[in-house]
Amino acid sequence: MEKPICPKCEHVQVVKSGVVGGRQRFKCKKCGYHFTVNKLGKSIDKYYVVKALQLYIEGISYREIERILGVSHVSVMNWVKQYKIKVPESNDYRPTYRVLNHTELVKFMAIKENLTDTGMLITELGDKFMIIKWERFKNR
Repeated sequence: MEKPICPKCEHVQVVKSGVVGGRQRFKCKKCGYHFTVNKLGKSIDKYYVVKALQLYIEGISYREIERILGVSHVSVMNWVKQYKIKVPESNDYRPTYRVLNHTELVKFMAIKENLTDTGMLITELGDKFMIIKWERFKNR
């Protein structure tokens, strides 16, 4: 194992300084800071973080994002808090979405009715594409 770098002053001269909670503790020779090596956890590709936040901004619920991307809805909630994302307040539309492969997307785009009188966003989801459309609520 390589000796770590001090997280406080980024100095390379550190020495072992005991064990805490089953993890090796280190001390920086320059600033005297005690630290343990960061635990390596599961990390999720930033691609999915960005896609989840985009979908959240477009009005898709946490559970729907979980179903679409295969990422825990709790992770999505944590990212929303971490990046301080706010959904625009608007009550006069609702998003609907469809997940299509490339061939289905081409057929969908060829139909003129699918391209008129609506807002639409197409985003890539791995080897598939998601179409998000906004339909206005009808006034009664």
